[in-house]
Amino acid sequence: MHILLVDDHALIRDALRAILAEVARDAVIAEADSARGAMGIVERAPDAQFVILDLGLPDSDGLQLLKAIRERRPRATVAVLSSTTDRDVMAEALDAGATGFIPKSVPRAVMAGALGLILAGGTYIPPEVWPTRQPGTTAAPDARVPTAADLGLTERQLHVLALLVEGRSNKAIARSLSIAEVTVKHHVTSLMRALKVQNRTEAALTISRYGWRLPEIR
Repeated sequence: MHILLVDDHALIRDALRAILAEVARDAVIAEADSARGAMGIVERAPDAQFVILDLGLPDSDGLQLLKAIRERRPRATVAVLSSTTDRDVMAEALDAGATGFIPKSVPRAVMAGALGLILAGGTYIPPEVWPTRQPGTTAAPDARVPTAADLGLTERQLHVLALLVEGRSNKAIARSLSIAEVTVKHHVTSLMRALKVQNRTEAALTISRYGWRLPEIR
């Protein structure tokens, strides 16, 4: 896999390289510190499959660059990395074709999980955007949105769900909640069945559509 890192801070690019070494060990990584440099690489390297894009570049509006990359390479996956957690910016980036939006403020484990999720074909949507963001199909206006209690979800399952939609792996969830990984697997299976979804991405989108506020796990 060919990955392009676009960020004007060398330390951020170094940190991303270290994370990608864990979640995409065989990747060929290129770097750009500006929009101009990024577009130059996109033009010269049509095989770039995954772009990690900082919105705060000095020479271009990040959202415009996102749109330009998506127009030039529509099959490429673009994950936005940004210091902002403004919901409108997140929603605009997702509408412009970003496959995920990762705030720079998230812990390293969350960033690694989010990148792993996106690389696996999923979509990472941070919890901050859930109250206003409704991607995909929305419920009919007259339809009653079910509650967690309606679906029979336990408090522990909601804790697992909160970490799951952040992009955490089963192992990371087990470590955070101090439970066995096999127990996490059982909870995930039950959650997928209750939400009537097939994968973690669909689970995140469903939670977003329902507008649920999940517990914060520290």
